Amino acid sequence: MSPRPRKVSDEEVFAAAHRATNRLAPSELTLAEIAAEAGVTAGALAQRFGSKRELLLALARAAAGSTGDFIGQLKASHRSPLAAVRAYAECMAQLAQSPAALARNLAYLQIDLADPDFRDQLAVQAKATRAGLVDLLTAAVAAGELRRTTDVASLARTVEAMVSGSLMTWAFYSDEGPAERWIRDDVNAVLAPYLRGKRDGG
Repeated sequence: MSPRPRKVSDEEVFAAAHRATNRLAPSELTLAEIAAEAGVTAGALAQRFGSKRELLLALARAAAGSTGDFIGQLKASHRSPLAAVRAYAECMAQLAQSPAALARNLAYLQIDLADPDFRDQLAVQAKATRAGLVDLLTAAVAAGELRRTTDVASLARTVEAMVSGSLMTWAFYSDEGPAERWIRDDVNAVLAPYLRGKRDGG
């Protein structure tokens, strides 16, 4: 008598797909690879999602839908709103564990930009990220970490753009240290002009 097929939740499948995309380029990624990572059969995934594209699109929807919660969790787990901003930036460094890993993630980004269905989810994720950063920076002003005159909407846009640019430039200078430290230094440089000192009433 053969064992019953293992059942996994969508969340477990998405986690497995995420792990698979971290080590495989789009041209290497198959349903079989994701299934092996999840501990199920490729047929089971095909039956549930239909195709690799549909599985990845479901993963993109889940990621877009959870972005606000992710930033909210960072806010809740840090006493300082600016510490949460820095933690967000450092989390993005996980996309660049190595130059090769960054290249793989850029290959998936290319798909996100070229395919309208994926691009829609990317836009949802980006808008949620921007809103989350505005919320954190607004809290930083209220907490006295940033100057009261800080244009938080403009600064949020700058931080968002800086993170993407920092990842790219780190690839050129990766021999100088890990991406996490590189991005941390960049976000500190961006925030520095807005910090409120002890004698600063502005």
